[in-house]
Amino acid sequence: MFHKEGAKIILISTTLTVILIFVIEHFIDAEWLEMTLQLIVLFFLLMILQFFRNPKRETDISDNHIIAPVDGKVVVIEEVEEPEYFKDKRLQVSIFMSPINVHVTRYPVNGKVKYSKYHPGKYLVAWHPKASTENERTTVVVENRIFGEILYRQIAGALAKRIVNYAQEGMQVVQGTDAGFIKFGSRVDLFLPLGTKVDVKLNQKAVGGKTVIAIQS
Repeated sequence: MFHKEGAKIILISTTLTVILIFVIEHFIDAEWLEMTLQLIVLFFLLMILQFFRNPKRETDISDNHIIAPVDGKVVVIEEVEEPEYFKDKRLQVSIFMSPINVHVTRYPVNGKVKYSKYHPGKYLVAWHPKASTENERTTVVVENRIFGEILYRQIAGALAKRIVNYAQEGMQVVQGTDAGFIKFGSRVDLFLPLGTKVDVKLNQKAVGGKTVIAIQS
């Protein structure tokens, strides 16, 4: 199953792959070279297909926990100043996605979207300390009845050139459902109330829609 955001790229890539394989087959005489080039073309198509995959996830929906919005590795757990919306200290949990991870963004909690804003910006590597405030990004705040306001931020990386965000202010959203997509390598930051009981560790692998990031303390 593939994400709808990849439909155009997958169609174009598949068409180009068929054309290139046909050209290689009819214009390359050396059999070893023909096979090598065809395998390279197929490899790039497979990379595109795996990037836009959208596996079905059964989320344990509950207001008593916050789930990972994306697949990847937990790279930050620390208290920071959140300057855009809260303008005070929050507990930040960041998940870094490599190009081989699933890049679907999922709502981490149930609730009402209170804030949703897109920011154009730079394309620093996603783990750069300034990526959260200087890169292309979207900021979304969802108000949950147990945890209060939870902010998540989609951040473009060095390769990502387009962030897709479905959250609109006033929407009622369901935990684990499709919230958007980030193309080609990136990061998502969660900003939680101080004192939130985090249930993950640094360098832990997170699975979007499945891994519990925090629980009610």
